[in-house]
Amino acid sequence: MLSYRHIYHAGNFADVFKHVVLTQLLRMLQRKTTPMCYLDTHGGAGRYDLMAAPATRNAEYTTGILRLWSAPEVPDMIADYLSVVRACNPDSVPDDSSTLQYYPGSPRIARTLLRPQDRMIVCELHPTDVQRLREEFQDDKQVAIHHQDGYQGLKAFLPPKEKRGLVLIDPPYELKDEFQRLYDHLATAVARWPTGCFALWYPILADYPITRLHQQLCDSGIRKIMLCELNITRTASERMTGSGMVLVNPPWQLDTQLNTVLPWLSRCLARDASGDWAVRWLVPE
Repeated sequence: MLSYRHIYHAGNFADVFKHVVLTQLLRMLQRKTTPMCYLDTHGGAGRYDLMAAPATRNAEYTTGILRLWSAPEVPDMIADYLSVVRACNPDSVPDDSSTLQYYPGSPRIARTLLRPQDRMIVCELHPTDVQRLREEFQDDKQVAIHHQDGYQGLKAFLPPKEKRGLVLIDPPYELKDEFQRLYDHLATAVARWPTGCFALWYPILADYPITRLHQQLCDSGIRKIMLCELNITRTASERMTGSGMVLVNPPWQLDTQLNTVLPWLSRCLARDASGDWAVRWLVPE
């Protein structure tokens, strides 16, 4: 379980999709001035050096963030996300790919967007990555880092003292029963904090029928569940053809925003003509 290191995949198409959605979720939740809490269950290392050997081994970022980096015109949601990435690359030039060196993980993206009244809790189990997280947010009073299993963090930190907030659940999917564990812990977490917003990322895998998870969610009794997905290909030879997010209690009009931006993102990231996208309500209010 501790073998997964996100550095090998940092900035790939799935990261871009996930973090575009994450950025918009945080922006929309911050329309109200009251404090919010952000909980990241599997935080990773915080930021990633794309020039480091593990990242360049497969260079997945070249078909992800790099495609957006020099795009001549981008939608407002994409521009907002890119501004966060550029904050990690202060000397970067948008049309010069050689100046893109660092990619922010979800904790760094969230921290960049937090207001003074907000706070962030991050769990990470890998000893190397949790140490990098601590270095990344050293002496930051708005951030709490815990060397802890993220699923246990859902029990330990929910509900928070704040009435509003967001939980990102993004496990490595190394275990055969990960999808089942994911559903079980999500159901428990929503029961503990029914007013919270939950964002659950999942890979779309050729050897796993994701409809099984969708059906469990439909049968769970949880209301207000939205799905968004981005497939870069439908080619059967590819094990991971795309990724999706389950959004519980999403902000009002997020579906409208995603329906506007995902067609553009799909055109930018699709590997072939079979790439597609979707936004739909799995369970209405």
